[in-house]
Amino acid sequence: MKFEDMEVWKRSARLSAEIYKNLADLRDFGFKDQITRSGLSIPSNIAEGMERESQKEFLQFLRYAKASCGELRTQTYIGIEVGYVPKEIGQEWIRETRELSAMLVGLMKAILRKEGSSAQNTVVSEATGVYRSVTENCHLPTDNSEREKEDD
Repeated sequence: MKFEDMEVWKRSARLSAEIYKNLADLRDFGFKDQITRSGLSIPSNIAEGMERESQKEFLQFLRYAKASCGELRTQTYIGIEVGYVPKEIGQEWIRETRELSAMLVGLMKAILRKEGSSAQNTVVSEATGVYRSVTENCHLPTDNSEREKEDD
């Protein structure tokens, strides 16, 4: 399996793009740089881990991605508090980072169960069921029309 096929990578990449779009006009470049970097770090670490040679390395990069979820969540709380991130959008980002963290934990558990296996792609394929169970009824709106429907 390619990282591009992983639901956790797709969702984290979409979240990263959302952060960039929503903060495009923010003039506090220090904050903007930090929050966009932590958001970008999630899918980047997933991808880098998938491209590594061992499950041990893959697992380590998934840990980095999970840690970046916590970093992004913290920065989102602060962004809401100081008025940089609209509350409704920030709450979506917070929910999504929690779900991404849960997906990453599920994937890490699957890897640990299969630690003796040499086929990294097999582990990822078996973890697909974990992704589906965690994300069954959850999604990040992809456009404003979906976001408006949720507000009703």
